[in-house]
Amino acid sequence: MPKVSIVVPVYKAELFLEETIQTVLNQTYENWEMLLINDCSPDASFEIAEKYLGDKIKWFEQEINSGAGLTRNRGIKEATGKYICFLDADDLWDIDKLEKQVAFMEEKDCEFSFTSYEFANRDGVPNGNKVIVPEKINYNQALKNVTIWTSTVMFNMEKLTKEDIYMSDIRRGQDAATWWKVLKKVDHAYGIKDIFSYYRRTQNSLSANKLIALKRTWYLYRKVEKFGILKSSYYFVFSVLNAIRRRI
Repeated sequence: MPKVSIVVPVYKAELFLEETIQTVLNQTYENWEMLLINDCSPDASFEIAEKYLGDKIKWFEQEINSGAGLTRNRGIKEATGKYICFLDADDLWDIDKLEKQVAFMEEKDCEFSFTSYEFANRDGVPNGNKVIVPEKINYNQALKNVTIWTSTVMFNMEKLTKEDIYMSDIRRGQDAATWWKVLKKVDHAYGIKDIFSYYRRTQNSLSANKLIALKRTWYLYRKVEKFGILKSSYYFVFSVLNAIRRRI
């Protein structure tokens, strides 16, 4: 039973952190470590997590507020598992998420997998809005369809290096930029069509979320991938159409 390292950036997470810790404690898969990385959170996140800390759940402190990408990098650095996965501090997993995804990774002997997911409301109740992912995705396809959600990703660290998966210091979109970086190295990532993860939406304005996501995607094409206007526009059109299809 290979070890799984679960990297959780913590910032202003006091409302949901305990539920997220419980979603890991409830896993049917037992060989894991949960790395909680505090990004200088000003709330009571540590007090909530403190009673759970021990050999399997560990707490690390960032010296300065660094954003989600660099905070995840600290977790990647501290990770000791064969597999590294990510869980945002307000997201939730089904109890067999790790068991099923590790079994899939072992069977496929692959570098990178991700799963379908469902949106949930502020109380963590799934709302029926599901994103069903493709069975495989390569770099070119991923540029057209920003469908990989962070809390569904798992990397095989016997096939990748930590440098391969370290995230950019940009404040938004560092996760998508990382998937693209890895997909430049591997042939493709495998998608699991089953839903194991629940993406909690806590903001009131879904329209604002859409606009932010579109701006972020354009920024990634232009500033991270360094595409020209025409190439960026080409991928952006596909990204918008796929977002509409997913009803995000």
